[in-house]
Amino acid sequence: MSGVSKSVAGDHVGAPRLQIVQDIELEVKPGEALVISGESGSGKTTLLGLMAGLDRADSGEIELLGESLHDRDEEGRAAVRRGRVGFVFQSFHLVRGADALQNVLLPLELSGFGDARERALDSLQRVGLERRLHTPVERLSGGEQQRVAIARAHALTPRILFADEPTGNLDRRTGEQIIDLMFALRDESGATLILVTHEQRLAERGDRQVVVDRGRLVN
Repeated sequence: MSGVSKSVAGDHVGAPRLQIVQDIELEVKPGEALVISGESGSGKTTLLGLMAGLDRADSGEIELLGESLHDRDEEGRAAVRRGRVGFVFQSFHLVRGADALQNVLLPLELSGFGDARERALDSLQRVGLERRLHTPVERLSGGEQQRVAIARAHALTPRILFADEPTGNLDRRTGEQIIDLMFALRDESGATLILVTHEQRLAERGDRQVVVDRGRLVN
């Protein structure tokens, strides 16, 4: 990305727009594990969303998997991601009322994978949930729910995996297990990993770390 900025409306009528990220220059190499760190409210999650095409920049150029996101609407950006990009979020973003297997199957079927069930079963086994396939996700522990989210992302064999504070809702021990799992699957697949965290112990696991401070990269 080059010269990327993003602002949002102020909190009351007539208020100036709030600059969230400013003039970001950043290149990620294929297969790299990049960690984006910074304090809460620094703009790192907004930056991740722009990189992934979940949001649209006010200015600048962003490429995802060699394709420009400039002037693409939401549907066009989704088409770039489909079947090639995976996500793991702090709040899991699972479908409540569905079981673990159904949560992993859904994006595979939407992406048109003919071997969706085989992929889902294999991925859930890899994260240690082969005995929890038919358990509704709301009955799983936080760590187990995050494992479902990782299995869902991994089953797509993504070229890029975006993770936003993936241990934020977990205790320290469970969080470390989740990070170990994410990096093991990343090493196995060779996918690019872009991880947002405010925890320095996690930041040190990446190949490279960039720090966001008040919307700007400071290193």
